[in-house]
Amino acid sequence: MRIYRLGEIHNPKEFLKQLGVESGGVAIMSKKMELFTFCLKGLRTPAANILKQDALSIGADLAVPGGVITCEKSHYDCLLIGTKKQIETLSRKELAQPFGLKKVAKELKKFLFTPHYPLQIMGVINANDDSFFAGSRFKADDAVAQIKKMISDGASLIDIGAVSSRPGAEAVSPELELGRIRTICDAVSAEKLYEKVTFSIDSFTPTVIEYALKSGFGLINDITGASNDEIVKLAVRYGAKLCIMHMQGTPQTMQLSPFYDDVTAEVSAFFEARIAKCEALGLDRENIILDVGIGFGKSLEHNLALLRNLRHFTHFGCEVLIGASRKSMIDKIIPTPTDERLPGTLAIHLKAVENGANIVRCHDVAEHKQALAVWEAIGLNSANLSIETRQTDHE
Repeated sequence: MRIYRLGEIHNPKEFLKQLGVESGGVAIMSKKMELFTFCLKGLRTPAANILKQDALSIGADLAVPGGVITCEKSHYDCLLIGTKKQIETLSRKELAQPFGLKKVAKELKKFLFTPHYPLQIMGVINANDDSFFAGSRFKADDAVAQIKKMISDGASLIDIGAVSSRPGAEAVSPELELGRIRTICDAVSAEKLYEKVTFSIDSFTPTVIEYALKSGFGLINDITGASNDEIVKLAVRYGAKLCIMHMQGTPQTMQLSPFYDDVTAEVSAFFEARIAKCEALGLDRENIILDVGIGFGKSLEHNLALLRNLRHFTHFGCEVLIGASRKSMIDKIIPTPTDERLPGTLAIHLKAVENGANIVRCHDVAEHKQALAVWEAIGLNSANLSIETRQTDHE
């Protein structure tokens, strides 16, 4: 007999099934294999003391500052640690407790049951002359050829825009924007390319968006985060999905002095408000995609915090998009020119997928297809490899 420590198991249920565990056991034990860690900001001190005892009673724990037990301050930030099963039990117990713990219980429940979305690659095409990465700029026939190449390389979505959103980019009139993209939209429609992949229009101009939707596009990528009700109404009218991105400021101002007290909490509050607005206007939650907006009004530290905490945003029940392709955060970590940032891009995107993103927006489709296929194989095959080794050792 041999004993060895397993690496991370991405799919606990599948691992247990392959091990031969009965269905009832799979349901019970898989919840014990998922560890959850929550930061509770501004928890009332009496609530922290109660939650600490309740957590310990079921095998979970709450890390608290030293002054909690003596109630030195009225509120504290705490860290809750437990398996999925323990958090389920705890959320039920706290429904009967005072000091705001009922709200805590309800919020915890939102993180326990999130839908699973397939992993998708979104290719990027810019129909302009000033996007930060020259390799993404295409016009007319060249753009159509690149679309077809991206489809062949494995993209399931293609995002097309005609206005640069790089820091300091100049604003463009609706007429010029539509003029840049019209030919591409017409080609997508005429050749019925929308039957092969989903096309996304990267715009916040209603007239441009509507032209694209009439041409067969099925997704609106709005960097202003649904600030314009008309864009939400267009998504509803044409049965399209809407990607809501967070941006502090505008492309002209966003990187001048980005500031947050807590970037994860503030971006989360932004999404909560915008999702509620979209639903009020008739857009179903399953048609909403969230993008934390890497590089849009964020410092390197803000970007890193959002990437580390990306799984938090899955609790909204929406798909989560990550778009850090060749962005300057890579250069801030290790000085690198834009055309040499593919390795850094892949590192960011693989970690983002591990942390809950299911749509990867990138310039290099084929390279991402390969990297994600290998990443998935490592996670999915870990169960098979472990079981085969166990059986061989037993024999």
